[in-house]
Amino acid sequence: MFSNSYIFKYAGIMVILVAAILSAAALLLQPAQQRNVKVEKIQDILKSANIESTTANAEKVYDEHIVREIVINQEGEEIGVYEDGQFTKGDIRAFEIDLRGQLKIKQQAIQGKTNLKPVFPLFVAVVGTDTLYIIPLEGTGLWGPVWGNMALKSDLKTIEGVTFDHKGETPGLGAEISLPVFEDQFPGKQILSDEGEFTSILVVKGGVANSNIDPAHGVDAISGGTITSDGVSNMIQNNLSNYITYIKNRRK
Repeated sequence: MFSNSYIFKYAGIMVILVAAILSAAALLLQPAQQRNVKVEKIQDILKSANIESTTANAEKVYDEHIVREIVINQEGEEIGVYEDGQFTKGDIRAFEIDLRGQLKIKQQAIQGKTNLKPVFPLFVAVVGTDTLYIIPLEGTGLWGPVWGNMALKSDLKTIEGVTFDHKGETPGLGAEISLPVFEDQFPGKQILSDEGEFTSILVVKGGVANSNIDPAHGVDAISGGTITSDGVSNMIQNNLSNYITYIKNRRK
């Protein structure tokens, strides 16, 4: 029969051994996990512009179609430009920006809790003869983060396409923001009025047809997913507002 000291030593050794194995496995898998995250982000950006890609060719397709990565500040100024594999302005790549972190900095700055200034990513894509501007989106749904991308046509007003995703919205309800039944409502909608003022896109409970919302600036909410729909509506407005000065300057 083993003594208590032997059992404790044996258990301790096993715990250390298992921890070492798990740590080694995590380190070995980390590069693959990071690449998977990168590829998924690339595919979401491309998909919003209706550019098809696979896991295998996503990076190649991205390099072919995304001709410029731009970083803008709150004044609508370009403070970073990356194109043709090099920086032509600044030293920050739009692709590497943590948008959720920048939105947090913006909120802290409004509250007077930081002197840092947020910056925002923008991607310029060329598809055939069209130039598209892709704006990443970050927000909050019912159960956690929601995010996406919105591609604008060259008029910087009309939506070409969108993608949305979520961390844990309810299947059959809020989770439908990532399905064509919701996303396919957005192409052709406009984020500016005819006078050029920012309207955003409202996600309307009960449907646009049953509201006084201009159909050009609204889509139908998900039935039974009110909080998630409101989260998407707020996400679109909050994120696009960071680009309006830039957009208006470009449209002049």
